[in-house]
Amino acid sequence: MASSSTLSRRSLLKVGGGLGLLAAASQITPAWATGKGKKISVNSPEQLLSLSAVDLSQAIRGGSVSCSEVMTAYLDQIETYNPTYNAIVSLRDREQLMDEASRADTELQRGQYRGWMHGFPHAVKDLAATKGLKTSLGSPILKDWVPGHDAIFVERLREAGAIIIGKTNTPEFGLGSQTYNSVFGVTRNAYNPDLCAGGSSGGAAVAIATGMVPVADGSDMMGSLRNPAAYNNIIGFRPSQGLVPFGPTKEVFYQQLGYEGPMGRTVQDTAMLLSTMAGYDSRVPLSQKSNPTSFAGNLDTNTQGLKVAWLGDFNGYLATEPGVLDVCEQALKHFNTIGGTVEAVDMKYPMEEVWQTWLTLRHFLIAGIASGLYAKESNRALMKPEAIWEIEGGLELSAMDVYKASKARTSWYHALDKLFDTYDVVALPSAQLFPFSADTHWPKEINGRTMDTYHRWMEVVTPGTLSGCPVANVPAGFDSQGRPMGIQLIGRNKEDLKVLKIAHAYEQAAKLTQTNPTLVKS
Repeated sequence: MASSSTLSRRSLLKVGGGLGLLAAASQITPAWATGKGKKISVNSPEQLLSLSAVDLSQAIRGGSVSCSEVMTAYLDQIETYNPTYNAIVSLRDREQLMDEASRADTELQRGQYRGWMHGFPHAVKDLAATKGLKTSLGSPILKDWVPGHDAIFVERLREAGAIIIGKTNTPEFGLGSQTYNSVFGVTRNAYNPDLCAGGSSGGAAVAIATGMVPVADGSDMMGSLRNPAAYNNIIGFRPSQGLVPFGPTKEVFYQQLGYEGPMGRTVQDTAMLLSTMAGYDSRVPLSQKSNPTSFAGNLDTNTQGLKVAWLGDFNGYLATEPGVLDVCEQALKHFNTIGGTVEAVDMKYPMEEVWQTWLTLRHFLIAGIASGLYAKESNRALMKPEAIWEIEGGLELSAMDVYKASKARTSWYHALDKLFDTYDVVALPSAQLFPFSADTHWPKEINGRTMDTYHRWMEVVTPGTLSGCPVANVPAGFDSQGRPMGIQLIGRNKEDLKVLKIAHAYEQAAKLTQTNPTLVKS
């Protein structure tokens, strides 16, 4: 590798659009399995930034690059492009980060290896607690909050060697699939900064797509790992309920709709991050006792005879922008090339009932989480209208309303689960319209149909959320205007590894993750 002086900010700027990126990324055995790194030739900042996270891990362990060189390259990328895209917020002091990278190098020299993320620069979604680092939740009410603890998965990232460099932007309280807030502003799409990034993990998705971080964590209640991944042509994975323990938190039994998961440029990178985030924690009694290392293994699988159920727009029920289904259905043909078949399925299920179930349970949970802040009039004056609407809707619910919604959720789960007796995965679009203007808070209509709530335009993700099943977003391609779209692949409950393997096979056939954005400087 070139010396650290070669990897100067000036040399990084010369590589222009930043990411010549992933086309040459090799498929290698993970470092955790080999017990040693692998020599990978890295001769420029562009080449370093183009490495998959798995390859980067091997390069660090094998001595091809130092942690200091890695930190320099990623911080320079942030300095160059974050002013345009606004993906990273609360960025820590460069000198402090370089000191931590230097210490990581010293540890390696002494034979101390923390894990596959040793020396990785990592930005945590601004909904998750980070000890000693501001965690605003995108809210002016909490803009100066500095937690005294880490979220459980952040503890695990640090243990695996990650260096926390800052946070990734999110909408206020994570509400809405458009990443903007009054604290840090709007995050812009990696493929067109005039367009929105999706959300609520919009900052995380854009940070990956623009090469500002190797991998990223996200969270998902209403598509927040899937929608921004689709809008930025990367992978987002919502795990089975309980696979990644959500906490520490004051309520651990009823909050089962929103939780964290991994995002990456490739399925393999995403699965590797999941291997760090997943696993039982006694502080979260409903978390799964799983084998997280299984996600760090080989993802190759036999796809001959694979069966995919395509639900589309639920036989016209969902309002969908023209072109979305066309892009997705064209992408589904890649399953045919790997020996699978795709069948259009009409579940003949009352989907409006699913939506009403969603409204009730979301109101219930958000009111429970945020009603304490809402109780103070001075706080309410700072909240966006959508947050107030959710909380007030929850305050009007009765216990029987919530119980009936839980019964309806159970009915939907059973209907979806029955499909897995015949099909390996169920597929849906990841959004009902392509990325729209970054200046628009949320679409008021789709294809002539009025959206009656701020999130109705993302109704397509609620079936996956309510099921508690694993859901991967995989890229579907681009429309004639170059706007990205994705496909949700839903698997049977607790079959997360199977879903990731199918997503990996699709990715190898489609090769869409090799299409990278042309980055723009502000």
